[in-house]
Amino acid sequence: MTLTNLEIVSRAPFEGGQSFGDTGPYERIDAIAGYAVDPLNPANAGIVDLDKAPRSEDGRVHFSGDLTILQPANPARGNRALLLDVPNRGSRPSARSILLGDPPVSPRDIPFNDGMLLRRGWSIAWPGWQWDVPRAAGRLGLDAPRVPPEALGDNPGTTQLRIQPSAPAAELPLTDQHVGALGNHLPITPTNIEDPAATLYVRDGVYGEPATIPRDAWSFTADGARISLASGFEPGRIYDIVYRPAECPVVGTGLLAIRDCATFLKSADTANPLATPNRHFVDHVIGYGVSQCGRFLRHYLHLGLNLDEDGDQALDGALIHVAGGRRGEFNHRFAQPSVQPTPSFGHRFPFADDAQEDPATGKSEGLLDRQRARGGVPRVIQTDTSYEYWRSDAALTHVDAATGHDVEPPEEVRRYLFASTQHQAGTPALDDRTAFGTRGANPINVIDYRPLVRAALVNLLDWVRGTPPPASVFPRWRDGTAATREDVAARLAELGALAQPLALPDIDACPSMRPLDLGPRAADGVGTFPARVAGIHGEAARVAGIHGEAARVAGIHGEAARVAGIHGEAARVSGDGYPAVVSAIDDDGNETGGIRLPDIELPVATHTGFNPRHPETGGGGQILDYSGSTVPFEATRIHDRYPSRDAYRAAAREVAEQLVRARYLLPEDVERCVTNAAARYDLVSERPQ
Repeated sequence: MTLTNLEIVSRAPFEGGQSFGDTGPYERIDAIAGYAVDPLNPANAGIVDLDKAPRSEDGRVHFSGDLTILQPANPARGNRALLLDVPNRGSRPSARSILLGDPPVSPRDIPFNDGMLLRRGWSIAWPGWQWDVPRAAGRLGLDAPRVPPEALGDNPGTTQLRIQPSAPAAELPLTDQHVGALGNHLPITPTNIEDPAATLYVRDGVYGEPATIPRDAWSFTADGARISLASGFEPGRIYDIVYRPAECPVVGTGLLAIRDCATFLKSADTANPLATPNRHFVDHVIGYGVSQCGRFLRHYLHLGLNLDEDGDQALDGALIHVAGGRRGEFNHRFAQPSVQPTPSFGHRFPFADDAQEDPATGKSEGLLDRQRARGGVPRVIQTDTSYEYWRSDAALTHVDAATGHDVEPPEEVRRYLFASTQHQAGTPALDDRTAFGTRGANPINVIDYRPLVRAALVNLLDWVRGTPPPASVFPRWRDGTAATREDVAARLAELGALAQPLALPDIDACPSMRPLDLGPRAADGVGTFPARVAGIHGEAARVAGIHGEAARVAGIHGEAARVAGIHGEAARVSGDGYPAVVSAIDDDGNETGGIRLPDIELPVATHTGFNPRHPETGGGGQILDYSGSTVPFEATRIHDRYPSRDAYRAAAREVAEQLVRARYLLPEDVERCVTNAAARYDLVSERPQ
């Protein structure tokens, strides 16, 4: 096996030996996992720079990473399933999204709240995979192998970091997003702080024309961890710093760590804590990735990595949450895995599971092509919120990249939109400030969709064991639940009297997915930054549909346009980018193209997957990363619709029970959903008018 040793750092009863249902007590194990991989083995093909990393006498590349395991104290009382929770920037996402715990005080903590997974007998593992997390704070990371400078040649390439400040600043840290003093990742320092080739660009809008800031107008700080600009960084403007980093980790070994940890924990290896001599206690491993880590799992499958060096399947199922249609910076030279919005390797075609033709290149490819060719395709459930649709990429998993027409997922995949939600689960507080320190023009979306994630996980394990999950639910043109962003914005403007004030985004300033040119060495994982927008032109654009003035002259509108495949945003951007499709909305402004919680089926507000930036933060008309909006109805409208709070709760319970019958909700979460809906009812109906 390629997980060659496990050094136990600590092993102790979890929560003082508390018992969880029939499973009983749990124990927590913190360890260091050692890996040794063969760069010549076909199972590792595609890992950028692995062949350039130092090898030991055994011909293998060695590296190590953190590993935390929660397992039943008596493994025989478990359910023989393991949730491999891919750490998000070193943290443990299942602790909040499935166990429903509050954010931990320390990254080392595992808040279990109602202990749903533990009561059901799951084992849980968190393997460190990201090379640049601040591990001193207790986050889980990886000691990735480093490529010696001499192995990189005379033109090793560069990295890019994009920063959009929300307030004026003289200096900015070289991290993608700073949370507290640590940031989401450690600063990637330059080889030479005086490097004349390092370049700082500024632009307005994601694809705005960049201007180069003179090299003598900005500088790296002495420690190489920050950049300073003499005139100051302006809020809302987008800055791209391109430079050569001081070191070159083999970033893609993080993908191998996830794979090899999964096969190890299913094995009867004597070093496996979930095994005894000649017996293992895990039959199935479900990979769980949220946001960054969902994109990580999409990247993992795109590379076809789910069979290890011995041909053993790693993940039996994958629950991919709020990843949309993207991948990420997980396997190219000088990659920074925490980076999310920067157009780069993770923003490229393909988006859908089955092969499609890329209208920009004519190349046919699907996300699962390599994995199907190698074998070991897991069952996949992908769940997204409205935000991933409004940032333009989620729908690309189920529409044709050229025309925007409906495409159904393959038999191995289910897809669900959680209607009228934002990237992170909301809390009942009407506040325009996000958890990331940014500010919206509207109050932040309050809908808590997490019970739907829990049901998806249970359905996925059942599927792996033979029982298919319920049907996919996502926006489709053929049933009228899909729309363009322009159409929805126009409809919301018409419905404005229902929920005032509702700030709408500038549709032209909304994100879009566009074909990218990353330079002549992109196929080898060495990019030229910033990426150049390649565009869809010529015959490919004509095939993609009638757009712009031609569509208007043709006079094809409304339903006729949708049937013809010549619709709104998909047509409008076909000369520059891929279709952008979102859910249609009802007369309350809430989405019709996804699973609707009681809060949406019985609304007291309009809830959206977008939230424009607050005017004070710059970037007017652009939408905030990760955020949606909640704009309450007038209290009189609520009281006219719902006779009393008790009547509202009774109606919410019926909606929740309908979701249980459809298997989109667990019976144990009915009361939680009713309580959540009632809390939103109280929040809105009792607020000052």
